[in-house]
Amino acid sequence: MSQSTTMTIRLESELKSRLDKLSAATHRSKSFLAAEAVREFIEVNEWQIEEIKDAVKEADAGDFASDQEVQTVFNKWGVNGD
Repeated sequence: MSQSTTMTIRLESELKSRLDKLSAATHRSKSFLAAEAVREFIEVNEWQIEEIKDAVKEADAGDFASDQEVQTVFNKWGVNGD
């Protein structure tokens, strides 16, 4: 098991109440559930940031779809691109 550390956060009382209920329903500690929520949040945001960085690099390199490629995709989905 990886080493852990302690962090204190402030929650709105309604959110804390929901966490209490979820903890009881799942038989998991509030700490476990909060850590899982933070882990998932970080993973999603890290992924999005990396994708944005990659897209900016492609754009900076001039790597864009041609007008014909865009029109082909629009036609495939029955969308009028005009």
